[in-house]
Amino acid sequence: MNFELTKEQEMTRKMVRDFAVETIQPRAIDIDKNGEFPEDIFKEMGKLGLLGIPFPEEYGGAGGDTVTYALAAEEIGRVCGSTGLSYAAAVSLGASPLYYFGTEEQKQEYLVPLAKGEALGSFGLTEPNAGSDAGGTKTTAKLEGDHYVINGEKCWITNAEYARSITVTAVSGKREDGKNIISAFIIPQDTPGMSIKSDYDKMGVRGSNTSEIVLEDVKVPKENILGDPEGGFKQFLHTLDGGRISIASLAVGIAQASLDRALEYAKERKQFGQAISNFQAIQFKLADMAMEVELARNMVLKAAWLKDQGKPFTKESAYAKLFASETAFRSANQAIQIHGGYGYMREYEVERYLRDAKLLEIGEGTSEIQRLVIARQLGC
Repeated sequence: MNFELTKEQEMTRKMVRDFAVETIQPRAIDIDKNGEFPEDIFKEMGKLGLLGIPFPEEYGGAGGDTVTYALAAEEIGRVCGSTGLSYAAAVSLGASPLYYFGTEEQKQEYLVPLAKGEALGSFGLTEPNAGSDAGGTKTTAKLEGDHYVINGEKCWITNAEYARSITVTAVSGKREDGKNIISAFIIPQDTPGMSIKSDYDKMGVRGSNTSEIVLEDVKVPKENILGDPEGGFKQFLHTLDGGRISIASLAVGIAQASLDRALEYAKERKQFGQAISNFQAIQFKLADMAMEVELARNMVLKAAWLKDQGKPFTKESAYAKLFASETAFRSANQAIQIHGGYGYMREYEVERYLRDAKLLEIGEGTSEIQRLVIARQLGC
């Protein structure tokens, strides 16, 4: 086993860390407080090539790999969960399905602008009554001549308001066994009949755009169907497997930030005549945090490596997402405890880490769904 990063991976990590610290971190509190999507930051990230890291150069990407992308997501998440979430969604949910399942024409039309960082993509899966039960999709797509007519509603969709195109899932027919056929469709942003609202008032990741999409007789040409017309369900399961690596990377970033802040504070804070880092109760908290952060990071990188090697990674991505997201929440919670009353105040930031981390136990498959995925991979 070789746990060393390549020179290219190290260089990218340093570049992203420098950008995150210099450009994103000074605005992180305001991004959260105001709940405003930092569109200008994403334009800068696009120019740096961050939105195209895992895609080939022939499609406008940087020609990197999943490990490099995971490192970048961690560094962005370390300073701002909101920016990190929108970044992860843009790459793993917005662009990746186009790369893995799109035709050459679709890649040129829709993937290239995303990989070049000129636009954002979005993925519409969740519905008001179809969250963990993604197979319970109610949105419909009916073929009429050379067009599909789509009707339905999607909720909690990341980046939708700022996306150049949105890939949505819809029931397009019935299989021989009576079960629904779910297909995926690429819908350009300005398509008539599609309305997008971003009125959610969220607990955390407040600067990440989260939208509701209403589709009323939306017409898209037949050639906008993504991949296998009858394989939409399998396609989004594969998409979610990769997306879980992204969310796990973001979680590691938040967990690392929690540890960094807690350790720094513990060394500075004096109680009973000495730094609280001298007290065993605090030392044990910090030791547990450090251990879990490193274990989570190793699991994320293993899942990313397996994906890069073309090996099965469904179980490992579920391991990574489950453990890293729960680690992020525990670490942020302990960071608040170590800070005491100061940890409850916005200016010390650790309270934001907790609010941001909570979503990671819910989005891209809840912790309960991750355990279900793992159990099925075990043959249960």
